[in-house]
Amino acid sequence: MTRDPGEGSRVTVLVAGTANLLIALAKLMTGLASGSAAMLAEAAHSLADTLNQGFLLAALRRSEKPPDRDHPFGYGMERYFWSLLAAVGIFVLGAGFAIFQGIEVLVSGAPRSGPPTWSYVVLGVAFVVEGSSLVRAAWQLRSEARHAGRAPVRFLVRDAEPALRAVVFEDSVALLGIALAAFGLALREATGHDAWDGIASLLIGALLVVVAVGLGRQNQQHLIGKAVDHDTERALAATIEEADGIDGLLDLLTMRLGPDEVLVAARVDLSGGRSGDEFERLADEVDAQIQRAFPQVRHVFLDPTSPAAGRRQRNADGNRRRHRAVDDPQD
Repeated sequence: MTRDPGEGSRVTVLVAGTANLLIALAKLMTGLASGSAAMLAEAAHSLADTLNQGFLLAALRRSEKPPDRDHPFGYGMERYFWSLLAAVGIFVLGAGFAIFQGIEVLVSGAPRSGPPTWSYVVLGVAFVVEGSSLVRAAWQLRSEARHAGRAPVRFLVRDAEPALRAVVFEDSVALLGIALAAFGLALREATGHDAWDGIASLLIGALLVVVAVGLGRQNQQHLIGKAVDHDTERALAATIEEADGIDGLLDLLTMRLGPDEVLVAARVDLSGGRSGDEFERLADEVDAQIQRAFPQVRHVFLDPTSPAAGRRQRNADGNRRRHRAVDDPQD
């Protein structure tokens, strides 16, 4: 039985979304009362995160649609598309507003006095709530990484379900943003200069730009057809090459169709004397072996090549590699 990363991710996203909405309202009211640019930037940050949780829930729901005639491989890519929109939302709504607030404070120089007490209270509560949401996401990440046999950090960067990856990054950045806002408020009160509040807002904006670009790049790579990692690809190649009736693997192509769906296409060199019926049985056996060893592989396509054609293809591939080495010694 395969695990669906979307099941745990839905709960994680709901927890994060509820927390962000409540925190955003508290930060907004406190920011308006205190006149703090950093608090208003944090309010925009939490509102952007709340909107993004909506995008992520839409991604999880739409990706569950079954394959149809127009989408024979299903809708797994929907998770990457909507997660990309979430990254854009962080950039436009969160980072844009935070940077605008910081510049306004530094340029205008107008005093923004207000009681900081409630700001500290709200930031403290926000830190606890965001921390709890991050603990939930980290628990899911460790569980799925253990199931996949990978280190949590590597799993997060390469293989994690996009909604889970977004929540982990958003909550981590949220905690850093809260610390920056508190630091800016403390320096403003200690020095009497509002510039520190503006600088904190700018730093929050810069932090959001970094995480938005990082999330955007991750999802963009999957949308244009990302292969599985090298370790998995080598293991797939070994499984195919060790199958009875296959003399060699000429080419192997993989592509992620979703967080838990992989397509495998292989061109193989067959041993001699095999009929079409025999190759069909062989293909079924290889398909079953691959899917037992790699539950995330949903589609396997084998392209048979005769022994003579296989030798010609290997020679041609070797010649191409030698030509590339001559044309570009660093290749």
